[in-house]
Amino acid sequence: MGKHDHHEHHGESLAEAAQQNLEAAGEKWTETRAAIFEALAGFSRPASAYDIAELVSAARGKRVAPNSVYRILDLFVAKNLAMRVESANAYIANSHPGCEHDCMFLVCDSCGEATHIDDDALSSQVRGVAQQEGFNSIRPVIEVRGVCQKCN
Repeated sequence: MGKHDHHEHHGESLAEAAQQNLEAAGEKWTETRAAIFEALAGFSRPASAYDIAELVSAARGKRVAPNSVYRILDLFVAKNLAMRVESANAYIANSHPGCEHDCMFLVCDSCGEATHIDDDALSSQVRGVAQQEGFNSIRPVIEVRGVCQKCN
């Protein structure tokens, strides 16, 4: 297994891929969901529900409640359209919707950017250790905090 490449979507292509994956999962791609996904995908760093609510509210000219944004972000995470950076209580759009991997991030303490990495060998090793300890329904979340190359 190990590291591998897959097609990363950007911009309109990313929104289309997200819509296709959400609809394939039996969910509707509503105007609000589209606006929240577009806002999330526009951030270069992990975004909080409040960041997204503020941006979508300003764009629409009417308030969107953070609680509504949280519910939609939770759906996006459940359907693999977004990933949650646990230590920052923030989210990033999955640039390859439909491709499921354990969430592993390199999080910069200086600029706040989070780089998602896929390393199936590492995550399967973590899963194996957890299973040996009797854990079920394992969802590894691995976050490495430090300072990125740009901020060094």
